[in-house]
Amino acid sequence: MSDENKEIVDIGHRNPDTDIITVALIYTEFLRRMNINAKAYRLGNLNNETKFVLKTVDMEEPEMLSDNMSESTQVALVDHNENQQSSTTTDDDRKTVEYLHPLSENDNLEFYVNKLFEAKSDLTEFSTKKIRLLDYKTFHFNDEHWRIGTGETCNMDTMLERKDEFLKEMNEEKKRNNIANILFSIVDIVKQKNLTLIPGEDEEQVVRAAFKVDVNDCIADLGTNKSRTREIISVLEAYFNSNS
Repeated sequence: MSDENKEIVDIGHRNPDTDIITVALIYTEFLRRMNINAKAYRLGNLNNETKFVLKTVDMEEPEMLSDNMSESTQVALVDHNENQQSSTTTDDDRKTVEYLHPLSENDNLEFYVNKLFEAKSDLTEFSTKKIRLLDYKTFHFNDEHWRIGTGETCNMDTMLERKDEFLKEMNEEKKRNNIANILFSIVDIVKQKNLTLIPGEDEEQVVRAAFKVDVNDCIADLGTNKSRTREIISVLEAYFNSNS
């Protein structure tokens, strides 16, 4: 097979979310319309929100990418989060929705969004460990190693009922993997509210000082700070830089 006919593999990061999967599928279709051989793949299991979106438009899940991928494989990495992130909906986002809405043939956008949120926050069958790992990343601040997860929900009370389970699992992971600090933010995507679980004294000291908030019963109310990159990590980076 010539290089011109080699398949381009469209993928995103591990623990794929809806953005990753849909962008990979859309970019694959774009390349194919340009007569370029391409195919979208996934690097992990899909969450309920993504399954709902694909089912709504009658599309199959992308295949899992094989671990035996050749070194010569051409890869297109999509939605890699390097820049142009925003914690809120932008005017460009609104214009895009207005343009795409008629094309979607969806007569009730609000109903669809509510169903989307319900699917996104349906974590009833998940263990606390699996919930934390759905959106979980590692960060380094100076010489400190932090892992920070986010769980989005339409019903924060349901998540908070499992608070003790979350905290126990977080502390067990710290011992198991020799991790210094872990945070887990429970984000209500309807009420736009962030309550972050604090498993230990070290994390509590940093969160109190960095965000200028109180920590009560292992919970820090971070208000409307929903974006991990723009509103959580940036604050922690500023704190550690000022105390280095």
